[in-house]
Amino acid sequence: MSNSPWSHHRSASIADDIDFEIKGQELQFLEIELDPGESAVAEAGALVWKDGSVGMTTVFGDGSGADQGGFMGKLLGAGKRLVTGESLFTTVFTHNGHGKARVAFASPTPGAILPMKLSDVGGTLICQKDSFLAAARGVSIGVAFQRRVMTGLFGGEGFIMQKLEGDGWVFVQMGGTIVERELAPGEELHVDTGCLAAYTPSVDFDLVTAGGVKSVLFGGEGLFFARLRGPGKVWIQSLPFSRLAGRMLAAAGSRGGQNRGEGSILGELGDFIGGNN
Repeated sequence: MSNSPWSHHRSASIADDIDFEIKGQELQFLEIELDPGESAVAEAGALVWKDGSVGMTTVFGDGSGADQGGFMGKLLGAGKRLVTGESLFTTVFTHNGHGKARVAFASPTPGAILPMKLSDVGGTLICQKDSFLAAARGVSIGVAFQRRVMTGLFGGEGFIMQKLEGDGWVFVQMGGTIVERELAPGEELHVDTGCLAAYTPSVDFDLVTAGGVKSVLFGGEGLFFARLRGPGKVWIQSLPFSRLAGRMLAAAGSRGGQNRGEGSILGELGDFIGGNN
């Protein structure tokens, strides 16, 4: 496997220690190289191609295995994923032959793929709920509830994001260009809710209002933004797909006026909060 800006060769970890390479610039795809018995986990819709010796199995939950609590653990994991509006099932791609085999995945939207060794960030990454692309088997895919954030507005469940846990490699898809910021203790960063891609759990997260009514009337950045306070790391995406789609819809005239697509992690409620509806 050739060396690219994002490539990896193995070291010791509990999760399958897959080798991988990310190819392309603006429209990237992920190529994972598996040894016999190794597996990668992804949504079936992310597959681009695979070698014939790589088998596909649909599992209930996130495929993280019996060490995560057996069937009940998988059931709870699946329930968490159901809350985020995602599939109950995950596809596991396993190399069943000899030698090396490869499988390739791509994001359904234009942007960049960020590889993350979870052990390098303390074992947990919190990210936008639709950003998971693939992972080594052994990584747990759950949901992160920010319960204290405007709990009344979100019906008692708080602000929902995705939580990836384990010590292995995970690959998250982000729109546009990725910016990584290291926040010092007490350092504060304000990010558009749609542009917030991921952060480490040590970062204090909250939603705050951004400006007054004028920002809505005169095409401002929306009513709410994410306030992030260090210490920890934050990843920002320059072009969330909802913003791109909103501009395309507005240009096509299928919706009246401009839809800025802010607050994509909130779904339809985000359109309301962002002043789009």
